[in-house]
Amino acid sequence: MGNCIICGKPVDGLVCKSHEEDVLFEFDGTSPSQLTPERYYRGTVDGYADFGVFVDIGDHVTGLLHRSELDRRLESLDWDEGDAVYVQVLDVRDNGNVDLGWSIRQREREFRGKLIDTPDGEQFPEEADESGDEAEAETDSTDSSQSQSDTASNEPAADEPVANGGDKTAGGAQQYAESGSDSEPEPTEPTEGTDTDADAQADPGIETETETETEPALNRTTVDTLLEQVGAIVRLEGEITSVRQTSGPTVFELRDETGTVECAAFEEAGVRAYPDVEVEDLVALEGEVEKRHGDLQVETETLEILDGDEHETVETRLADAIEQEARPDSVDLLADHDAVDAVHDEIVEAATTVRRAVMEARPIVVRHSATADGYVAGAAIERAVLPLIREKHTRDDAEYHYFERRPLDGQVYDMDAATGDVTSMLQARDRHGEQLPLVILVDAGATVESTDGYDLLELYDADRLVIDDSRADAEIADAVSVAVSPSLVDADVSDVTSSALAANVAAHVNDDVRADLTHLPAVSYWEAAPDAYTEIATEAGYDETAVSERREAVALEAHYQSYSDKRELVIDLLFDDSGDLAGHVSEQFRDKLETELETARQNLVTRSAGDLSVAVLDTDAFTHRFDFPPTELLLDALFRRERDEGTFVTVGLDDDELHVRATEPVDVRALGESIAEAVPDAGTRVVGGRDGHVEFLTGERDAVLEAALEALSETLA
Repeated sequence: MGNCIICGKPVDGLVCKSHEEDVLFEFDGTSPSQLTPERYYRGTVDGYADFGVFVDIGDHVTGLLHRSELDRRLESLDWDEGDAVYVQVLDVRDNGNVDLGWSIRQREREFRGKLIDTPDGEQFPEEADESGDEAEAETDSTDSSQSQSDTASNEPAADEPVANGGDKTAGGAQQYAESGSDSEPEPTEPTEGTDTDADAQADPGIETETETETEPALNRTTVDTLLEQVGAIVRLEGEITSVRQTSGPTVFELRDETGTVECAAFEEAGVRAYPDVEVEDLVALEGEVEKRHGDLQVETETLEILDGDEHETVETRLADAIEQEARPDSVDLLADHDAVDAVHDEIVEAATTVRRAVMEARPIVVRHSATADGYVAGAAIERAVLPLIREKHTRDDAEYHYFERRPLDGQVYDMDAATGDVTSMLQARDRHGEQLPLVILVDAGATVESTDGYDLLELYDADRLVIDDSRADAEIADAVSVAVSPSLVDADVSDVTSSALAANVAAHVNDDVRADLTHLPAVSYWEAAPDAYTEIATEAGYDETAVSERREAVALEAHYQSYSDKRELVIDLLFDDSGDLAGHVSEQFRDKLETELETARQNLVTRSAGDLSVAVLDTDAFTHRFDFPPTELLLDALFRRERDEGTFVTVGLDDDELHVRATEPVDVRALGESIAEAVPDAGTRVVGGRDGHVEFLTGERDAVLEAALEALSETLA
């Protein structure tokens, strides 16, 4: 029975079970079965596979750190073969396979102790090493004492430098300072032939060791220069943008006028360092610059909150830098387009808002509809923002930490979506000390049905931004920070898409990616793309076939796992594909769409409404609910096909929804009001504003259809 090396409590061994996670183990066994699950071990990288990293634990055992256990993408690891790493043994399987877990502590000093794990139990590191260290320390102490004795007994010549200032007391103080002892050294009496402090003070020509030499203060450095100062001690001044407590150090994220860097401060494992420092505090920090697995990090030595003049100086410096850098330089639109030009000022404001969020190290969340237009528009914003995040942050995985693109179910930012976003952002704030994000709605969110969601965000002071080609409601302008919606300035929206708007915002956010964006507006048009957009797409190397294949491929992929961003796949389709991938996927799109179209056309019912001929499809009975294409995309294609043959209105009637497609714009909100008046018990409501659809109670389905046909005949005939 002994005492735990961490807490000192009696334990059968060297460490109690509750503190094993604070101890680093070196494995000295020869078999996987000799490992102890849940313990942390030092290992070395043996090699990579698509599914993870192989790590040698000791000389005879290899385990797998699966990619699902990593806190970052496998591709972002900066480990080379032979590098020392620290992992947790999760499980040793019956077949000898060893499952490893990620350790947030990737330095030996971040653990509170070290033991050797042997087949006979844990042991302290070899006694020989400890004896060697003690002998060396004893030799150093003897040498130091001898040196002081020699200094005290021999008065130097007038032209000889005085050791320790010729003051034995000063020499003792220096030895104390170097040893780090908790007790002060005992004062010693001056020996004969040695100047006393009083004598020295009486003679101004003699300097004494008791006069403390003040080290010069560190000059302030900036985050953008840290790569050139690895290994150096630096001073940073800026704002704390997040605080994350790990099982080892506390990680502060500091932003100055040039960028953001993580700063690790260690009190003891899992204990909050500098507990008074919070997000948005302005601070001065000193520490050593290190490069850890490819990421720059500052090992914090001192951290203080600034106040008074120092606080004001840093605050002004940050505000001036953000103001100067956030507003984009004068940037031309991608092409001449009246609807986009009508909101040029709003585009500049939107770009400024996005750039400011990047400068302030705030996360950006893009919510877009799960349609081809929504995905293309969201990808345009993503393409512009990610390089800025990489430029401003030193973490290799910063783009995954500070930018998220989440598809939205439908085109309304309802309470369900807003509640999910608020929950996520509050968890990030409470667990990791993150700032609240900028939420950008793309190809969605321009109607009053979204105001409840915006109100919830506003309660937490989360900024909102809308980019939408829909016919917007005036209330939205007051519900968000910036609204890029041509209809709000009475511009014609019949030939504009959300992608055309978003691509222009993206060009203003980051003009360096303009060449990547020029084909995106053309991709978003199912028909009659403005000539200006087809021309710049062709100039960029995307002919009509390339444009249509990408549109169809994105539309198909948008349907599957519609809740997922599919970042890498969308990037491949829109930016990095030579055409083979898009061509292959678009072929599947056409096959699936044609099959459904053929079925739909065979089951169309033509109805007369006054002088109006309407094609009605029972989408509940004659579409595959969960297969591609989704109802709205099918109705769009069906309408275009029927229109070419002379029928100018198509209605899709689901179990509890009604969708309208017509050659003339239909105000669906007015249509819903007419239906509600004719069928008051139908529980009618409109989702998506004037361009949306009507929802109703299933039991009034037939009555709703009749009322809709009557209203359409009065509106369109």
